[in-house]
Amino acid sequence: MLRIPPIGIPRSVNKLALKIDVDTFRGTREGVPRLVEMLKRHEAGATFLFSLGPDHTGRAVARVFRPGFLGKVGRTSVLSHYGIRTLLYGTLLPGPDIGKRCASILRGVRDAGFEVGIHTWDHVKWQDGVGSADEAWTERQMALARDRFREVFAQEPKVHGAAGWQMNVHAWRRTQRFGFDYCSDTRGEHPFLPVHQGEIVACPQLPTTLPTLDELIGLDGVTEASVADAILERTRVPRDRVFTLHAELEGMKLAPAFERLLEGWKAQGYALVALRDLHAALDPASIPLHRIADAGIAGRSGALAVQGPAFLSGPSTP
Repeated sequence: MLRIPPIGIPRSVNKLALKIDVDTFRGTREGVPRLVEMLKRHEAGATFLFSLGPDHTGRAVARVFRPGFLGKVGRTSVLSHYGIRTLLYGTLLPGPDIGKRCASILRGVRDAGFEVGIHTWDHVKWQDGVGSADEAWTERQMALARDRFREVFAQEPKVHGAAGWQMNVHAWRRTQRFGFDYCSDTRGEHPFLPVHQGEIVACPQLPTTLPTLDELIGLDGVTEASVADAILERTRVPRDRVFTLHAELEGMKLAPAFERLLEGWKAQGYALVALRDLHAALDPASIPLHRIADAGIAGRSGALAVQGPAFLSGPSTP
């Protein structure tokens, strides 16, 4: 019987929230069930964020022109992680509809006691298009994902985590207007309320605080065999943290490294929880305001939404 750490963990206990991004059809069918079983064995909680529309992974070939992308591909062996079929979806092969074809898997994750939320509708379309998208485009993409979530789970989504940590001003506003309790769209150091161009967004961010495995592998001598130790060194000093993993990586080829992490974090004294547990332990009155910035992250191509400096002077007048 799965025993997931309950909501209401004492604040004195250091929590490490596991945020699982599910990007592809294959990751949903193969990686998600493996992760569920692994988490059960370790009595760990987690938040699964699903891509709910078509898998168009093959269209990511356009990223070849993005600085740092080819280096990342070379370091992390994309073909071995994703498989040739996935890399053809949306180009030579039609992109399967993940939410329709994998609905029973998605509901099974929720029924096993894990938190479920929205990653995106079309992962590649969002990650590559949201930065320059207008309000109508952004509204449609987020509404498609929300409506499919309602269709699959017969409930409202409470959490959103943007594909590739990519956002725009319209997306920030809709995290509030769509009624999410909290989101994890950013990279940063601790929970905060985002301020974008002087506008406060009343939806807390629980940012990813640790590097991902694929960002570390191939840099500074880190290998698939040693990457877990590199992460555990970063979590040696206890404090609340958020770690993002991917069903296509930690649920498949990098599963041994993730299992090592679960064992190591338990030995370090962390409660392994879902984002909802981290949020439940927050004092809403003490969540600080921070500006949003776009910045690069070591080991990842392009600019990401990151937690910027504290916002102390209040919003500016338009």
